[in-house]
Amino acid sequence: MITRLSKMGRVLLMICVFFTGSHYGFSQEDTIQREYIYAADNQLCFDCHGGRTYFYLNEGLGREVKERMNPYFIIDSADFYQSNHWNFSCTDCHSMDYRKFPHDGSLRMEAKATCLDCHGGDETYADYHFESIDEEFLKSVHSTKHSEDFTCWMCHNPHSYKINARNNVNVSQTIVYDNNICLSCHADINKYQLISDKTNPNVLEKHEWLPNQALHFANVRCIECHAERNDSILVSHNIQTKDKAVKQCVECHSKNSILMASLYKFQVKEQRNKLGFFNAAILNESYIIGANRNYYLNVISIVIFGMVVAGVLIHGFLRFIKK
Repeated sequence: MITRLSKMGRVLLMICVFFTGSHYGFSQEDTIQREYIYAADNQLCFDCHGGRTYFYLNEGLGREVKERMNPYFIIDSADFYQSNHWNFSCTDCHSMDYRKFPHDGSLRMEAKATCLDCHGGDETYADYHFESIDEEFLKSVHSTKHSEDFTCWMCHNPHSYKINARNNVNVSQTIVYDNNICLSCHADINKYQLISDKTNPNVLEKHEWLPNQALHFANVRCIECHAERNDSILVSHNIQTKDKAVKQCVECHSKNSILMASLYKFQVKEQRNKLGFFNAAILNESYIIGANRNYYLNVISIVIFGMVVAGVLIHGFLRFIKK
């Protein structure tokens, strides 16, 4: 078991998780057969947005000028071609007017596309229930508190986001990847204050009550405790207010562990069921006290306890009749 870390140790752990999680190797579909039909068109954009600097012809000066790229507008082409949107052209989402350079400043005022603009009502994506996800999101504290200021893109960067829970066999990597989505705001004051004037709360201090804090952070996602579970969608999107967060140990550490309906709902590895373990999928990654009891050991324990009680009663009875 991991003992309680010092505050500095916990800070270092959170920093390591935050800065290394995005580089984990997730089990994605085989990219060898991919045909990047828009690579040439997209490269026109990456020539500027793929680096820290770019060049343009200043007609007033009559020469080419080198400028620094806004760091928030730098797109890693490697991340993009590994993301969910790898087969998109930049102008599928951005105006065709961006093909003209320098860009017209008014283009920045255009409304950004949402997930439902492409995925809504499309039978190809019906199994993913995007409409239900949108309904759940609109009920979440992110939407009800911040309205239109909080969009899908606050959590799912359209240039780099890739699915992981559905096709990643390593639960630990899924935990790091998904938690970094939350930490990208809750551990980054610059992004946090895009939608709030409040001081970014200290994640470690807010979870000071949690026993073995570091161990929990490394083995469960934020949404396990902070999202309402929904069996009809892959990942819960209805983030609850803090007063509704799970704080009862028994919610996870029991036979009916909520982890089976959230973190481990995608796991189908039940090989250990034949040995009598409850919630066998969890055992592929870790052992959770209370959640991973064994049926046969329970029966044996009851039998042994019964035999002990019976022995005591028989012994007492024999001593009584010999008096």
